Amino acid sequence: QLQLVESGGGLVQPGGSLRLSCAASGFTLEHYAVGWFRQAPGKEREGVSCIRNSGERTNYADSVKGRFTISRDNAKNTVYLQMDSLKPEDTGIYYCAALLYYCSGYVTNYDYWGQGTQVTVSS
Repeated sequence: QLQLVESGGGLVQPGGSLRLSCAASGFTLEHYAVGWFRQAPGKEREGVSCIRNSGERTNYADSVKGRFTISRDNAKNTVYLQMDSLKPEDTGIYYCAALLYYCSGYVTNYDYWGQGTQVTVSS
């Protein structure tokens, strides 16, 4: 079965950090770009960050630039999202998704999705 599984979410205070993981099973991520998306209650799913299959190119939403870092370890078939200086507005369900080679800002372009992990930033 081809799937992505996110982990690492939780409750954290403002200013804190979390590291999310996105692990693939049933296929290799080596040829896939992987994006992180998030969805807050009552809002549309939005792109947070993406990393190309080679790992050489990354992009970030303006709201997370300088605070979040995306990386990948193809040997572990896993992509990570390091989230620092978290703010309450970062709260939401975080999803990872994969598509061949190149990043896309369009949700519908992604072939595989994880089930999501909840991130809550609150004091």
